[in-house]
Amino acid sequence: MFSRLTATEIEKAAREFGLEPAALLAIAEIESAGQVFAKVDGRNEPLIRFEGHYFDRRLSGAAQDRARAEGLAAPTPGTVANPRAQAARWQMLEKAADIDHQAAYESTSWGLGQVMGAHWQWLGFDNVDALVTEARSGAAGQARLMARYLDKAGLTSALNGHDWEAVGHGYNGPGFRKNSYHLKLAEAYTRQIDGPAPGDDTMTVGSRGELVTELQEALVALGYPVDTDGIYGQGTAAAVKRFQADHGLAADGIAGERTRAAIAKVLPLGGNDVWSKLKGWLAGIFGKA
Repeated sequence: MFSRLTATEIEKAAREFGLEPAALLAIAEIESAGQVFAKVDGRNEPLIRFEGHYFDRRLSGAAQDRARAEGLAAPTPGTVANPRAQAARWQMLEKAADIDHQAAYESTSWGLGQVMGAHWQWLGFDNVDALVTEARSGAAGQARLMARYLDKAGLTSALNGHDWEAVGHGYNGPGFRKNSYHLKLAEAYTRQIDGPAPGDDTMTVGSRGELVTELQEALVALGYPVDTDGIYGQGTAAAVKRFQADHGLAADGIAGERTRAAIAKVLPLGGNDVWSKLKGWLAGIFGKA
């Protein structure tokens, strides 16, 4: 689930590159699971994935030996595992960058569209750092980067024509059928076209995405500690239950309309940029002051 602001940024990027907004939203949803940022040392950073086999190819001699010894590089894809937590992935990237900055950034996929840094020149950037700066600039930059890749890869017609197999092959690779990538795209597109049904904003165990992250941040701001990972798991449900019990609501662990309105009501006004942002977000999303 994307926030309205992020959805608007993706739609804007789509129009800039001649893509159907709903189609770009669909591929963004599948690539990112609806999550745009991860908290890393208090910063909002794009989601990344480090590819150790890419890194290995870009190194030689002592640098390659060191990277392999530190578990950061290997000639075979999949040998270097990515940690589940994004903060740990960023730490991995920093270690790799200490060995070779350019090679490390080129060996990482960035943001909503998980675009490889290695494509910087092909995509028209001056260097890999320019591509990374775009990805780190916010949701709009991530959306533009994804749209730029689709345009450069010649997938505009396939995306706008809803040829999901062609899009899957071009964006996800020849093995796209193994994970039903094309079918997931078709389903995501249908969701975007149909729009959310009444009650679709309700969050419960299994929900994922940016809205979940922002709910988690609101809970943390109110003194209910929970991981802000965009995944509505048992920990988030337990925090919601505690909030509900403390505020006279049915403690079912489901963030429905009444619970969201209660959170918006008790978030402090002013004096704290995070709280002000969260209160504004909740009011905008849920129509409550």
